[in-house]
Amino acid sequence: MSCASALSHARTSIVLGRRNTVHAHRRSSVVSRATTEKTSTPMKLAFLGCGIMGVPMAKNLIAAGHDVTVWNRTESATKPVVEAGATLAKTASEAARAADVVFVMVSTPEAALAVAHAAKEGLSSGKGYVDVSTVDAGTSRAIAEVVRSTGAEFLEAPVSGSKKPAEDGALIFLCAGDEGLYTRCTDPLDVMGKAHFFLGDVGQGAKMKLVVNMIMGSMMGAFAEGLTLADKSDLSQETLLQVISLGAIASPMFALKGPSMVAGNYPPAFPLKHQQKDMRLAIALADELAQDMPVAAAANELYKRARRDGCDDEDFSAVLKAVKK
Repeated sequence: MSCASALSHARTSIVLGRRNTVHAHRRSSVVSRATTEKTSTPMKLAFLGCGIMGVPMAKNLIAAGHDVTVWNRTESATKPVVEAGATLAKTASEAARAADVVFVMVSTPEAALAVAHAAKEGLSSGKGYVDVSTVDAGTSRAIAEVVRSTGAEFLEAPVSGSKKPAEDGALIFLCAGDEGLYTRCTDPLDVMGKAHFFLGDVGQGAKMKLVVNMIMGSMMGAFAEGLTLADKSDLSQETLLQVISLGAIASPMFALKGPSMVAGNYPPAFPLKHQQKDMRLAIALADELAQDMPVAAAANELYKRARRDGCDDEDFSAVLKAVKK
């Protein structure tokens, strides 16, 4: 994919209420800079985690001219990144020692904390550690404590987006922690994403990501119910997709996922087990704040049912299977 026009940049500051100032940086194009130009300031980076998201993110960094060292618990998963030009490290600490800034993308809070401990020996003053995994605020604070105990800076930066945005460099990073590290990471964040926000202290980025994914999961649950109700009412699901696309509830997610859902195909861009994990964490956050979440709680039950039915590793749109039962 190429970009016909030059990329433009805008930086704004937004004050939310009286408590936090949020800095946002956006690119007008959703095409990754990694596919169009080399970075002007190559950095020594490590990337820990080579899954559905980590592989395209690391490859974009390499294509943009950054020096990337990669590690994954299962070494074979690093093959596409190594073939793209990354250096393979045998351990997480070895990768961290070779880099100025470490990026981490793993699937669960438990894995994220374990990787921080594994990388700890390779961290030191002057280095940065950026965890882009989706975790709860408490886990993020625990990771920050591990990282900062070495003298390194910490930034949580969970991403909004799935496999295709990761490939296109069109992710959205929700950052919090050490603002100096956030500023230092502007170029790699621009390579991997179309926007990034600084939200304040550690935990705020994690909370924002859970809110976003809770909304997304609830929307998908309602969408699955609508497709099922249309089908059982002898209405064309394809026509429903067209009607939705022309109205106020039109959504890129519905447009992207709808046709494959109608066809009964669920290739995993965002595995259902991870969506249910995020719903659970969002509901737990609401419990801490005594906030009612009846819609999200009901949607979560659908994802739990789909997991019991063996849909863990299918796309989260496979929640349709639970609705159709």
